[in-house]
Amino acid sequence: MAETPGVRHTLGEGAARQLANTTKTPPQMKAITPRWLVRFLPWTPVEAGTYRVNRVVSERPESPADVACGPREEIDLPETFVNYDEKPREYALCAVTTVLDVQTRVSDLYRSPYDQIREQLRLIIELVKERQENEIINNADYGLLKNAAPEGHVKTRTGPPTPDDLDELITKVWKEPAFFLAHPRAIAAFGRECTYRGVPPPTVTLFGSPFLTWRGLPLIPSDKLAIKDGRTNILLLRTGESKQGVIGLFQPGLVGEVSPGLSVRFMGINRKAIASYLISLYCSAAILTEDALGVLEDVNVGTYHEYK
Repeated sequence: MAETPGVRHTLGEGAARQLANTTKTPPQMKAITPRWLVRFLPWTPVEAGTYRVNRVVSERPESPADVACGPREEIDLPETFVNYDEKPREYALCAVTTVLDVQTRVSDLYRSPYDQIREQLRLIIELVKERQENEIINNADYGLLKNAAPEGHVKTRTGPPTPDDLDELITKVWKEPAFFLAHPRAIAAFGRECTYRGVPPPTVTLFGSPFLTWRGLPLIPSDKLAIKDGRTNILLLRTGESKQGVIGLFQPGLVGEVSPGLSVRFMGINRKAIASYLISLYCSAAILTEDALGVLEDVNVGTYHEYK
């Protein structure tokens, strides 16, 4: 290239980068969330992909059996038994599945500094786990929102989630509730209402992260609780088999298991030199008793207060 008189030419940065080693990161994906629900939910292994919830049935739910209380005279003692539901609910595991295809030429030639197959599997597993949390909340068959008992639903008084609303929700799940589950914007809306009323909610640190609390119960965020027209829901859960609460279900002992309920299996290489991997996650959730889950409906996340 001819030089322009009086102009000094130097090696440009763009050209120099062609010979430079650039520090790279693993691929970053915006969709990945903490998935706190999966961490807080107790998980129970199942056999043959099915979990049966046996329940007691009675015409008098408050007293499923007749008992005597300290009779002072000789009377006939009550005869009774506890009856069971003859058609109990059975939960079948749901499979979240996909297949990863990688051209072997790509994985062979471009394996440094990051293994192409390992990174592809890592990202797809994250997407599968994101879908898992979404299904636990929204699945039409076993999702928490679709399977909450009608008597466990309450509506907000005025729209925004107030301390009174959460107190009302606690009355629906008052036997050892574990945590609230809400969209981050719903949690922010509750924080605004508390601050406006002069009762800012305290925080607690769990798994190394801070969470707002109300009545000692943490508000756990999940963006899988949808917001539609500025409205959403807040859940309150009691968890664990021993407390007759909400539990997660998974299939143990899978071929190629990399974590509970999740397997990665190599399916082979076809004649076009494409290697395939099957990623499967078997999961479900069960609500053991009707009072284990409450839903606060019609939560407005768009109310703000002007301070003077």
